[in-house]
Amino acid sequence: MSITFPRRRRIYLMRHGEVQYFDGTGQPFRPDEVPLTDRGHAQAAAAREWIARVELDRAIVSPLRRTKETAAGVLGSRDLPVIEMEDLKEISPGKLRDLPMDPASIQRIFTQAFGVSLTPDETFLGGETFGSLLARIDRAIERLLADDSWKNLLIVAHGGVNRAILARALGSGLASFGRLEQEPCCLNIIDVDEQGRMLVRMINFSASNPIQLGSRLTTMEELFAQYLGIPTDETSGT
Repeated sequence: MSITFPRRRRIYLMRHGEVQYFDGTGQPFRPDEVPLTDRGHAQAAAAREWIARVELDRAIVSPLRRTKETAAGVLGSRDLPVIEMEDLKEISPGKLRDLPMDPASIQRIFTQAFGVSLTPDETFLGGETFGSLLARIDRAIERLLADDSWKNLLIVAHGGVNRAILARALGSGLASFGRLEQEPCCLNIIDVDEQGRMLVRMINFSASNPIQLGSRLTTMEELFAQYLGIPTDETSGT
């Protein structure tokens, strides 16, 4: 009896390293120019020790500076093609000045932006809709899967983008979006068979903090703290 098993390719999906989105006065940096912090570069170096064990065929990044800097840190001196994909840019926020500025409203808008009951028509901080994000992520993934010249692929993207990719892999859509966390420079592993069916192997592994010590804030709570200029306690676990 002849037995065959599915042949699977592997996607190593990462979020960019730590950044600061706001300056000391609470003003946002331009989204395409937000750089990694020193800690973000250190996180990329820690991830490099793990990714170095993988024979990658290419790397895919978004057009934004923070993913390109992370990929450079993760890949080090490797001679590997790095390709930008416009569809993998982070979900776009609106202008903060157009949001309600009373304390209760602005806190709710920030901290519930990746809520557990999202709909396709809802916007991210008054900007792009989540339906638009899912549509372009589907385009990007279909384009990558149609290319049969790779076996191991590194994608360095963003928290919202990664959630959309993982939600697709899990078959859960927006229902799981707010239940998936993505630490700075985290690694996810997804296998894909010849029919495009996805198998999630690992989610949100942090090479620099494997057992998630420190802050228990969500990504959007951290972002809100940055907006307010409030330092978060990295060691209290609260």
